[in-house]
Amino acid sequence: MSLEEILQHRRSVRHYDPTKEIDSEWVKECIQMATLAPNSSNMQLWEFYHITDHETLKKLSRACLDQESATTAKQMVVFVTRQDLHRKHARKMMELEVQNVLKNSPNEKHEKRSSRWKLYYGTVMPFLYTRFFGIAGFLRKIFAYVVNVFRPMILEVSENDARVVVHKTCALAAQTFMLAMSEKGYDTCPMEGFDSRRVKRILNLPMGAEINMVVSCGIRMEKGVWGDRMRLPFEEVYRRV
Repeated sequence: MSLEEILQHRRSVRHYDPTKEIDSEWVKECIQMATLAPNSSNMQLWEFYHITDHETLKKLSRACLDQESATTAKQMVVFVTRQDLHRKHARKMMELEVQNVLKNSPNEKHEKRSSRWKLYYGTVMPFLYTRFFGIAGFLRKIFAYVVNVFRPMILEVSENDARVVVHKTCALAAQTFMLAMSEKGYDTCPMEGFDSRRVKRILNLPMGAEINMVVSCGIRMEKGVWGDRMRLPFEEVYRRV
């Protein structure tokens, strides 16, 4: 399918065909494609839980409030944010970028460019993502507003702001996954109606993990799509500057 055909095909499906199975390896491939989604500073603070076990699906359906998108799903994918892994991921990115410099930059620029990446991933990223009962974010806010007096500066640096960034990044991966599923002729439904505490318990997630969304998967029945697609008139939402 073309991109437009994929976008037209993707709908939030509320009821899946119980007689039609989907290939778990194809779903896994779509999750792999989701990892290609753009993400903030390439920190990749996400995890993807591919649910195929029947009993686990039943438990998740209950945690998703028994909505039909969940109870009729053949498989599910739970998109999880892992801001608590920011130091580990920052170290990996620092090592990667330093190697990129050594491989792709002139020798005379190695030290300067390597130092820049070491500063970014060794200091800036831990500074932005650290959480400590809101205090770290408050101190970052003060610093940002002082710097902003003299030059442009990102002001969304509170602990809640950092959390929003991580969830936006994970949502981009979820969207990429759903489009990849459409390309294979499979259907999905992103669900934000769920009991996050129960979902975390079912998946045995650590305290620092958060549920971004649960995406159910299957093949739609005719009644699975609730009516024609509605979008606001383009003129109401489009602004050319």
